Amino acid sequence: MAPQRRGAPKAPEGSGAAERRRPSSTKSVRGPWDMRRKWLRAAVLGACTSLAALLLWGSLGGEDGITEVLALQSEVLPGRFIEVPCSEDYDSHRRFEGCSPRKCGRGISDAVITRDEARRIRSVAEKGLSLGGSNGGASILDLHSGALSVGKHFVNLYRYFGDKIQTVFSEEDFQLYRDVRQKVQLAIAQAFGISASSLYLTKPTFFSRINSTAARTAHDEYWHAHVDKVTYGSFDYTSLLYLSDYLDDFGGGRFVFMDEGANRTVEPRAGRVSFFTSGSENLHRVEKVCWGTRYAITIAFTCNPDHSIADPALT
Repeated sequence: MAPQRRGAPKAPEGSGAAERRRPSSTKSVRGPWDMRRKWLRAAVLGACTSLAALLLWGSLGGEDGITEVLALQSEVLPGRFIEVPCSEDYDSHRRFEGCSPRKCGRGISDAVITRDEARRIRSVAEKGLSLGGSNGGASILDLHSGALSVGKHFVNLYRYFGDKIQTVFSEEDFQLYRDVRQKVQLAIAQAFGISASSLYLTKPTFFSRINSTAARTAHDEYWHAHVDKVTYGSFDYTSLLYLSDYLDDFGGGRFVFMDEGANRTVEPRAGRVSFFTSGSENLHRVEKVCWGTRYAITIAFTCNPDHSIADPALT
């Protein structure tokens, strides 16, 4: 690169030499220019401060990009329903008139399951999960298939523990489980204007226990965004019953609907039921749990009787 010819060095702005070379008329405009410079400096400083505050707010993960809270943990909601346009996911599956989603949306209710029922059903989960548990942060107990997280794997608790199961669970536990399932099924049917008898329990339906332990396998990575109808083709309606309280029992772990241009969250509350149509209109994820333990049960329903599963039975 050829060297550039340089002229005589310029005196720094504001130096005496520069002032001496300036025409005397400069002094008459200096006041307004200085004011403009000060105003510009203040505006830039204000903008930088605002940007820094926004970046700090985001880095702390306080709201995790969430723009709307659909249900606060401190609220007691008799029922809230938000209708959203249905996706095309259902078109590639066999439709069942009077059941397959034509009306899509999401609902939240604290009036379906009592907090005492939530406490009792959580004790069922705790008893089962005490038999195993993942090495990572997410443990699963499926009373239908018998799947239980143990270390980095799953075992069938009915085969693995045999008759010992009779000393862990009681018939009352399984009856409570069936009662809860029926109440949730009825709430979904009423919200979407379909017959409860047209809905069938489907797999996987399971308890989850999540804590802040680092993931050890892909099964522990519960936080990825997904669509239930894509992941599990049988799903038509998904529900979650929360068994612990956000900010009292755990931090993080909120349920997030990922809508275009906005995230909307549900803060877990023991006894709260969150339910929604399972297609892409309800893309969602769960925040990472950063402390404590989050308990919930996922209860899934299908319109296709070929994909139905029976309620679990102790004997």
